[in-house]
Amino acid sequence: MSEFGKVEGKTFLITGGASGLGAGYVESFLKDGAKSVAILDISEQAGKPLVEKLNKVYPGKVIFIKCDVSNEENVTQAFNEVVDKFKTVDVLINNAGIMNDSPNIWRKATEVNVLGLVSLTLKGIKHMNKEEGGKGGTIINVSSIAGFMKNPCLPIYAGAKAAVLQFTHSIATGLTEDTGVRVMTMCFGATDTPLLHNMDKLPYDQKFGKLLLDILNDHTVQNADSAIKGVVETFKQGSHKSVWLATDDKPVQDITQLINNAYEMLQKAIYPSMPFY
Repeated sequence: MSEFGKVEGKTFLITGGASGLGAGYVESFLKDGAKSVAILDISEQAGKPLVEKLNKVYPGKVIFIKCDVSNEENVTQAFNEVVDKFKTVDVLINNAGIMNDSPNIWRKATEVNVLGLVSLTLKGIKHMNKEEGGKGGTIINVSSIAGFMKNPCLPIYAGAKAAVLQFTHSIATGLTEDTGVRVMTMCFGATDTPLLHNMDKLPYDQKFGKLLLDILNDHTVQNADSAIKGVVETFKQGSHKSVWLATDDKPVQDITQLINNAYEMLQKAIYPSMPFY
């Protein structure tokens, strides 16, 4: 395990960490020796009791900051507050997400899924970059298998997760070893979380509601514990620019070469003279 993959003594910032998978990451990293964890989440109702519970076991190690990651002012204030409190952010996990293409939700969901993630990634890189006085660190951005599969029921969500994959892969490619920043992508298959509740109400057009339920029923929905373990193992094992897949309750897989092959095939077909990064 490289120094990157060591949990002990490190400060984590986890968005969407008040419940679901995010709360699972928080507990797992604390158990493995994290020095401190900052939870950023919109839900005070979930976040405050979780922090109170965790601080009984890990005194003074966990803070909750109410943050709407779709709001740039909120993001800036929250990130600065974490740095002021803990003096550093060693690991950033952009986990906050909304899967809902319905007419009144899709814009907010896209701002959370893409804009908030981009903003925090940029702030994390600037803070961690050794070339700018930082100490180095790790960023894990959460995408989905929806990002590389056609999804007629949730095209907006699928597009957002494709954007996460492309953005993360691209920005990681531009970071040299001298920056000391490791950036990785985590892709989940269908996972048993609140995101899967009321699935028939999530499409942009309700005619797709039953189709979405049928698709879900035809696929294995993995346990939340499998996804949580996948993120922890990715943190411990993953190399810079890598892309990982956790699905069907299988051990997490490094699919970087598969993704690179797809990108290279398309690039060579369109711009054969352009160097492939």
